Amino acid sequence: MSNVKAPATTMSHDVPSFLRRIVDHKQEEVRAARVARPMEALRELISELGPPRNFFGALTRVAKGASPLTDSAIIAEVKRKSPSAGWIRPEYARDDFDPVAIARQYHAAGARAISCLTDQQFFAGQLEYIHAIRDAVPLPVLRKDFIIDPYQVWESRAFGADAILLIAECLRESEIVDLMILAHELQLTVLLEVHSMDNLLRVRPHVGFPKASYTLLGINNRDLNQMTTDLNHTLRLVDLVDDRRVLVSESGIRTAEDLRRLRASGVRIALIGEHLMRQESPGDALRALLNGAPN
Repeated sequence: MSNVKAPATTMSHDVPSFLRRIVDHKQEEVRAARVARPMEALRELISELGPPRNFFGALTRVAKGASPLTDSAIIAEVKRKSPSAGWIRPEYARDDFDPVAIARQYHAAGARAISCLTDQQFFAGQLEYIHAIRDAVPLPVLRKDFIIDPYQVWESRAFGADAILLIAECLRESEIVDLMILAHELQLTVLLEVHSMDNLLRVRPHVGFPKASYTLLGINNRDLNQMTTDLNHTLRLVDLVDDRRVLVSESGIRTAEDLRRLRASGVRIALIGEHLMRQESPGDALRALLNGAPN
């Protein structure tokens, strides 16, 4: 397997200062993690695991008896807080926050996969949530974090992730390619996320690299400067995507009508987090969305 080591990330394009602060902190976090848990320890953990679940396949298949016009595949997110929203619900600040209970709700409501925030400093997540969720539900799990270093890809695999998020705004093109190669070697699906048209054009040639069935392309509807969301962002950029079957719309999806509009443009896959987590029962909120989108 590859031992490629990316240099310290230098974001060569304009990014908001808050995102740069997160990446700077993440660099320090990775340096500390390498000392606390060396690569040899990660390899040993991986050797004890079975193969990852097929995150790509779970989302790109159309449900039996359905059609792409009536079937939405949801990545439901476990998320306690964010830099912009703070604690999404007051009870999520308690030490007894239970990601497993929420994941079970999502599974029962029809989610195809789980997204789990693992960044601790800014999102109050934990790496340990991934194994706990996978032990409780049969769905594949995405590690939602700021992946900037090969160590984190190994770490993701060792802690049970089936997929990782790569955010184009945080990475140079060469780093994206190296991290995608390593993820493929570790049998992890990559969700390659962009926020802007410029970054979509920058990464578009790499979607499906190094193997088509290991990469999904995410368009995040959040404006990183204004911190607002607009579903129309996906709809404006969709014509720039060669294969809409691998396209994921992220953020700002709140209603069954939103899902219907996405499907009408050929976008079946959606990542939904904050809207679901704001509800008293995230599972019931997901069920309501899907019930309005006939399967």
